Amino acid sequence: MPELDAFGDELEEAIERVRVPAYVIDREGIIRWLNPAAEAIVGDARGRPFTAIIAPEDTSTQEVFARQIAGTANLADSEVVLVGPEGNRVNCEFSSVALTSEGDRVVGVFGQLVGRGLASRAAEPALPDPRLTRRQQEVLRLLELGRSNEQIADELHLKVGTVREHIRHILRALDADSRLEALGIEPAHTRGTA
Repeated sequence: MPELDAFGDELEEAIERVRVPAYVIDREGIIRWLNPAAEAIVGDARGRPFTAIIAPEDTSTQEVFARQIAGTANLADSEVVLVGPEGNRVNCEFSSVALTSEGDRVVGVFGQLVGRGLASRAAEPALPDPRLTRRQQEVLRLLELGRSNEQIADELHLKVGTVREHIRHILRALDADSRLEALGIEPAHTRGTA
């Protein structure tokens, strides 16, 4: 992924592990990279302004991304309406986080589809991370599969507020600032720390 060379192998590896729609947007608001899950929704949007894939009437999301690109906002969670290559609209729930490298600001966007078919469960469950409770591991696994808070609540028979609380605890336990960062963190048992 030559577009990410300036940011190093660590960033590229973390983003490649994310199984939900993910983007890298540069300081000028141009999409520099997107993963296959994102490309399936909006097509190959590399080199296009991020505003080209957001519904024109969704001005609040455009303002949030603009604040992140300008460096006046670090984290944001919001619902957004994306526009696909044939003009189809897809409601998504997004968490976005400002990423910096050598003084340049980019925005990495992690998204979860709302209202689309649920992806199948992973064939082999991951080994438990000792930093997380069993329920937190279930929530994290469903986030990895692209589930929204509402979908996680439905699947685990929880209230949406309870899911949000689990996500807050997951971020704290993994010392992560965002869902995107949490999904890129290697489990403690694979690093040799328990």
